[in-house]
Amino acid sequence: MADAYQTCSRCVMDTSDTAIKFDSKGVCDHCSTFERYTLPKWMKIDRESNALHKLVEEVKQSAKGRDFDCIIGMSGGIDSSYLTYIAKEKLGLRPLVFHVDAGWNSQIAVNNIERLIDGLGLDLFTEVIDWQEMRDLQLAFFKSGVPHIDTPQDHAFFATMYRFATQHNVKYILTGANLSTECIRNPVEWMYYQSDSRQLVDIHRQFGTRPLKTFPVTSILWHKVWLPYFKGIKVVRPLNMVPYIKEEAKQLLMDRFGWQPYPQKHFESRFTKFYESYWLPKRFGYDVRRVQYSSLIVTGQMTREDAIELLKEPSYDEATIGQEIEFVANKLGISVEELNSYMALPRKTFKDYKNQRQIYEYGARVMRAMGLEIGGKR
Repeated sequence: MADAYQTCSRCVMDTSDTAIKFDSKGVCDHCSTFERYTLPKWMKIDRESNALHKLVEEVKQSAKGRDFDCIIGMSGGIDSSYLTYIAKEKLGLRPLVFHVDAGWNSQIAVNNIERLIDGLGLDLFTEVIDWQEMRDLQLAFFKSGVPHIDTPQDHAFFATMYRFATQHNVKYILTGANLSTECIRNPVEWMYYQSDSRQLVDIHRQFGTRPLKTFPVTSILWHKVWLPYFKGIKVVRPLNMVPYIKEEAKQLLMDRFGWQPYPQKHFESRFTKFYESYWLPKRFGYDVRRVQYSSLIVTGQMTREDAIELLKEPSYDEATIGQEIEFVANKLGISVEELNSYMALPRKTFKDYKNQRQIYEYGARVMRAMGLEIGGKR
């Protein structure tokens, strides 16, 4: 842990990440990991142009005679929207667009999904999560005191998609996760692993009030070991294999489909908007814009100077944050006073509850040794 406040001399990551380290030039280990480890492997993938062609052929061959050959998890955000366009228009795939409705879709997200579906002539499958169970689980995470209160929503997204692929024997899941805009990862103390079912169950056991009868639960071993190596279901990231410049992709989607941009990454969900723009920075001092901007800085899509200027302003709109808080409280069926009371609870971390972090760390080491993981420090 750093003794005094410091910001990286290359990106904008700072000592709000308590595990950050700096070299003699003031460059942080997020940047050095990207340069030494992530970038060379990413460039190797880019040079191997036949890798994308091979993947596309494998996807097509895996589902001959079926209505669709893969599924794409779509939130309406920039990454999943651009991936959907690329998959259909550039790669010639026949994806089923898969959306999980956890109760927090913004109207812009709904509109964006509809515009992409209609414009590309694709089919949409929507899975609706039981609201009472989702609400109870989200309130349990509030009461637990941890930063990562968005875990229930993210866990439901992936668990539902994995379950659908298993039930329908879909061999390929395409995800918008990418290195171009996400090569700098959120520190684990900010956003703990959303797929840790042991932690999710433990927090719900301590603070939940109703059983999770239908809520989809996944686990790291299930989707990292069982699905790929026993069921042959692969999760792939095509955006790592094509040129992906965020602003160019955004403009293309706007011009072609009338897609509407969001004020910030992940704001397609009203809950995530509250969580990332208000909850994390106000309660814990974690500003995820630092991670997002740093990724764009090291990939040449943003200057450090521009990022510093943007960070001078709060991550939430001071004129409307009261309405956002009221919306979240009303949606959860609690008073604004109760929601605000969670802000004052003792701050906890993932370490205060049962967890499987050792499995994640061991798995990451194995995957890096095998060349299967090229992401950065977390």
